[in-house]
Amino acid sequence: MNDQITCRVLTGPTASGKTELGIRLALEQGWSVLCMDSMQIYRRMNIGTAKPTAEEMRGVPHYLLDICEPEDDFSVSDYRDAAEKLVTDLAAKGQEVLFIGGTVLYLQALMHPMGMGLTPPNESLRNELGKQAETEDGRMALHERLRAVDPAAAAKLPVNDVRRVIRAIEVWEATGIPFSEQPDRENHSKFLWKTVSTQMERELLYERINRRVSEMIRNGLKREVAALLEEGVPENAHSMSGLGYKEMIPCIRGEYTLDEAAEKIRIGTRHYAKRQMTFLRREESIKYVRTDREDAYEQIREILL
Repeated sequence: MNDQITCRVLTGPTASGKTELGIRLALEQGWSVLCMDSMQIYRRMNIGTAKPTAEEMRGVPHYLLDICEPEDDFSVSDYRDAAEKLVTDLAAKGQEVLFIGGTVLYLQALMHPMGMGLTPPNESLRNELGKQAETEDGRMALHERLRAVDPAAAAKLPVNDVRRVIRAIEVWEATGIPFSEQPDRENHSKFLWKTVSTQMERELLYERINRRVSEMIRNGLKREVAALLEEGVPENAHSMSGLGYKEMIPCIRGEYTLDEAAEKIRIGTRHYAKRQMTFLRREESIKYVRTDREDAYEQIREILL
């Protein structure tokens, strides 16, 4: 166990201050940052994702930012594979990493990787299901099909993690045993994990979310979304279902005003933060630090070192 690579994580609800604190710590310790945000992976989606600027990065190497085009599909398992390879490659060069971000499905996939089972692939079924998954309605139908036979696996897998949804259906079709009940359904992580979550009073967090959304609007979120649509990014692309983007598309069509769009984004983001906090509480190993306290940085530093 002593030769395992240690991975450090600073997570928490959106707008709780984790990016600034994490970059400060990475700069101090000489660590690289691995982005753990399912929207910041997309190029040219900067304002609505609160992607750190070059100035905010302060020269700290950042990975897993801007790795996809907005029309690309990128699943949870794709992220896990890319992140694990990066951790291993950087460790071989003597570099340690700090994951920063609030995408809890990414965190779960890293800390509790779900095994793919020993059932051999069924290429014919994969092709059939893959064609069905080319549309949003098809992906929803696939997820419902999985939920009908394996609700536990469906609860773990998001609709757009098509590869794993198809694999779970494939295993059920071949064995008659739900994927979630396969003996090797969860592998142990190859890494050791130290994880801290930011935390603050809900009223203060919601105030910060409201201010962030107002700043995004002032910085040109509407122009950013319009430019993506003009360059041909489909409205139903997975990237466009992200907070700030899905609400802005009807605004661009003239279906409601910019102020109405901003309020919808505020409400959606507050709900998202609540879901993040609920999910993180299920992970017993996570330690919490109140980021509205003056000694927040010192507490995070002590836990992660």
